[in-house]
Amino acid sequence: MESLYLLIPLSLLVIALVVVLLYWSVKNGQFEDLEGPGHAILMDDDTPKKNQPESVSANTDKDGEGCASKT
Repeated sequence: MESLYLLIPLSLLVIALVVVLLYWSVKNGQFEDLEGPGHAILMDDDTPKKNQPESVSANTDKDGEGCASKT
């Protein structure tokens, strides 16, 4: 029974802390756009850059030879 004198105020303090953190997060816009970051990953720019020729493969070195062909 004596432990309740400690546990009840401690639990009220934890609940008050959670309420304050929830209020702060809602006030600062943490829950405004939940789907936007997930869609931003899918809509990234996958087009090749204009300064790189499309015919050059990622597996070629400076001489134009494939990396696996050097022996």
